[in-house]
Amino acid sequence: MVEPIRLLEILGIIVVAAPALLVSFLGAPCLFSRQYAERTISKAIQATILFGLLSSLVILAVMLATGVRHVSIELGAWVVLGDFHFTIKFVLDRLSVPFVILTYVLTGTIAAFGSRYMHRERGYSRFFFLYALFVLGMALASLADTIETLFAGWELVGLSSALLVAFFQERPAPSRNGLRVWIVYRVSDAALILAAVILHHSTGRGDFDQLFGRTGSWPEGQASLTSSQALGVGLLLLLAAAGKSALVPFSGWLPRAMEGPTPSSAIFYGALSVHLGAFLLLRVSPILECSFWLSAAVVSLGLLTTVTALLTRSVQTDIKSALSYASLAQVGLIVAEIGFGLRYIALIHILGHACLRTLQFLRAPTLLHDHRVLENAIGAQTSGPSEAWDRICPRPIQNWLYRLGLERSYFDSFLMEVVVVPYVRVLRFFDDLESRWTDFLAGSQSREAEEVKTHSAFLEELP
Repeated sequence: MVEPIRLLEILGIIVVAAPALLVSFLGAPCLFSRQYAERTISKAIQATILFGLLSSLVILAVMLATGVRHVSIELGAWVVLGDFHFTIKFVLDRLSVPFVILTYVLTGTIAAFGSRYMHRERGYSRFFFLYALFVLGMALASLADTIETLFAGWELVGLSSALLVAFFQERPAPSRNGLRVWIVYRVSDAALILAAVILHHSTGRGDFDQLFGRTGSWPEGQASLTSSQALGVGLLLLLAAAGKSALVPFSGWLPRAMEGPTPSSAIFYGALSVHLGAFLLLRVSPILECSFWLSAAVVSLGLLTTVTALLTRSVQTDIKSALSYASLAQVGLIVAEIGFGLRYIALIHILGHACLRTLQFLRAPTLLHDHRVLENAIGAQTSGPSEAWDRICPRPIQNWLYRLGLERSYFDSFLMEVVVVPYVRVLRFFDDLESRWTDFLAGSQSREAEEVKTHSAFLEELP
């Protein structure tokens, strides 16, 4: 008879191995310029999701029956250099197990919807390969017990998300918006890498269970960091979470991500990907307890995101953008709850909100049709402007708030003028200096110098 701990370790490996095998299966034909039939792809995805979900549910049942609350699964080390080590390690606890079950439930729902929604679409195979990559990334991030393993899943989620935003690549808008999403993700990834480096230099390890000195499972434990170290690392982790979850000031990429197919919009920006930043803060929540100012920053950022998202949502004219900002408002509340130390409430909030938004995004296309039918039947609009709001808020302030919401609180313009344009100008200045120096040494004008002149109007074309 298999011992409970050994059984949990085997099932934990299966939960990650199932989507990894699916990625290999769907990606293999691409090496030979071939593709599977739609039915074959659909069956493979159904089998993978079912296998992973059943394994996750058995893990939950065994842990509840035996009282086990924390199981670490170590698969070896990537690098070992003296006191520094980078290990592949998974954890089964009260945070990872519910989140990975949520991942399989929602990705299974999207797979059933997407197999029909994408029927006879030219990029059917490409869509589900990226979908499988996303499932693998979510499984890795959910079960990660080291910051390096979490970063691997974090990267797979970001890559698949950006590529699916640019899925309809024959049009310029999806490709441009996909690139914008990818740039924001790069900032988020850089912050997470810096946080990992600081953790390794401070403690010599990136293992969550050892870093937080846990004798039990999440959320127990205390970070082995000083207040100043926790503040520095925590701010970098907060920046990483802000980029991934579209918190202020990175909220502008969220409506642009709606360029992708509806199934990817539902699973990424309504359900799982948009909550991954909050999941990161939950995983490292013991660090927040080490610094009052860090907790205050998390609460302030969450509440500010909620207010700006509610304001922006109220002026949206398309349902997908309105739903995306409604999701962002709830994510802001979840982040504020984490800052206040309400970890279980935040986890329950994530589980319920992700399920609700997934169903709303999938229902959105037919909801508009049903709404128009209802208005035609009653001969009037179903809702009108609120007279109470007119009495409370004067018309000039209403107009100012409307303009603020319409411009998305000017965060996009601020980032473009204060960060992007100066950054590009500096890079082009040094590139021009390098071209002049190499031209001087070579005694002729290089091809790179001609390209710089050809693209000299780049900055003027920036919005």
